[in-house]
Amino acid sequence: MKNKKSKLNLSSGVMSVVASFICIIIGLLVGLVILYCINSENALDGFSRIIKGGFYLMPKGIGTVLSQAAPLIMTGLSVAFAFKTGLFNIGAAGQYTLGALGALYFALVLHMPWYVCLLAAMVFGAVWGAIPGIFKAYFNVNEVITAIMFNWIGLYAVNEIIYRGAIGDMYDLKTTKTYSLRNAAPQSVIPDFGMNSIFNTKSTTIAIFIAVAIAVLIYIVINKTTFGYELKACGHNKDAARYAGINEKRNIVLSMTIAGALAGIGAGLYYLSGVAEWNPQVSTALPAMGFNGIPVALLALSNPIGVIFAALFVSHITVGGGYLPTKYFQPEIADVIIAVIIYLCAFVMLFKGVVANALSGRKKKDVPNSGKGADE
Repeated sequence: MKNKKSKLNLSSGVMSVVASFICIIIGLLVGLVILYCINSENALDGFSRIIKGGFYLMPKGIGTVLSQAAPLIMTGLSVAFAFKTGLFNIGAAGQYTLGALGALYFALVLHMPWYVCLLAAMVFGAVWGAIPGIFKAYFNVNEVITAIMFNWIGLYAVNEIIYRGAIGDMYDLKTTKTYSLRNAAPQSVIPDFGMNSIFNTKSTTIAIFIAVAIAVLIYIVINKTTFGYELKACGHNKDAARYAGINEKRNIVLSMTIAGALAGIGAGLYYLSGVAEWNPQVSTALPAMGFNGIPVALLALSNPIGVIFAALFVSHITVGGGYLPTKYFQPEIADVIIAVIIYLCAFVMLFKGVVANALSGRKKKDVPNSGKGADE
């Protein structure tokens, strides 16, 4: 019986991977067609740059992919974790924003070491994630509506706190951004352990390893613990979980709190690595990193381990888009390819069905006798 279950799980996992690959291939082909429509003479060159991604400019490109992938893994985990528990965390962008505030405040104002700043980012994100969870659990307000509202509240509140009339401790009037972490608070920068010299970059740190370790931890929590089982049970059927003695309200709040914490850590990994500074003057749009977690989670089918590879792929394609010759193409073409892949992710179940039918058809051909003789 156990062997049968493991075979079923294995085949389901294989079909999921195949279905995701089908989405990726179709998305890339659509991207190639778009490039041909824009400029047929340079389409293949542009397409090869996108496919090569970080490998196009070695070794710096690989370092860029890794530094971009770390926060993307965390926002992907944030969305995927909520999906697993039956919730749609569209508020990852707001939680990411609050995480950025926590990391930067503890770094630039309190001058704390990087790991304390990262914990602060986690706490700030967790608090902002808990609010939609509380509204959902105790007032039955859809988490999507609450999360969207708190995305914008968080963005403008963070901008105001950082800016403070251009006289704050975090705002650099000369650059109209937060102060450079490497100059103002070097103790708050995540260590690179020689990775910057290997990849010839300034922002490739151990953030990628922290993100991967957290993804593995989330996988264990969801699949190997009682707590994870209770969360999934609430996601599958809240009423049945309640009748089984599970506190569904507590689990809803905890789920959104953990999702918010993961998004907050993503912001901490990004800004504490010195990849960029927060710009309150132009940050009138929510961080794309928060929303990009949604396609990563969809592409990974909400599997925490799959999120690692999906985030690396999205980062790889995005970096490749940055190497497109601007004389002929815009870097946003990479975003179009990713958007097509995400759109196709909605049809993953359909692709899984096609693959399953193809496999079952082959099995029927391989079995010569399905009657009594075969059973014997």
